[in-house]
Amino acid sequence: MSTAPSKSLETFPNPRPGRRYEIRFSCPEFTCLCPKTGQPDFGTIRIRYVPDERCVELKSLKLYLWSFRDEGAFHEAVTNQILDDLVTATQPRSMVVEGDFMVRGGIHTVVEASYRSPSTETETNAGSAGGVEQ
Repeated sequence: MSTAPSKSLETFPNPRPGRRYEIRFSCPEFTCLCPKTGQPDFGTIRIRYVPDERCVELKSLKLYLWSFRDEGAFHEAVTNQILDDLVTATQPRSMVVEGDFMVRGGIHTVVEASYRSPSTETETNAGSAGGVEQ
């Protein structure tokens, strides 16, 4: 695997696909560029998800997040793009991506985007024994 920034997200088979469990990542060194000024924006990206058949591989996640370093992006757009790309790669039962950005212009911004698979809605409505509640 390369060590250069990449938009590619690698996955691996969930070792316990029959069990509902949550995976959490905190990525405190996220950077992108302000699309208006070109100055760097710094933030923490927090990801939590309940996997289904696939899990995201961490080195590819690191290189994926690194790929935003030289791109201009509004906080709302980049947070939603990360969620969309991770959902496409992993097809989780549910996922939340939070972008917690450092103060810019005297304003601290936190953006939270979430996804819940249609099959998870069916599981929740039918009531599942044990496992992680969503």
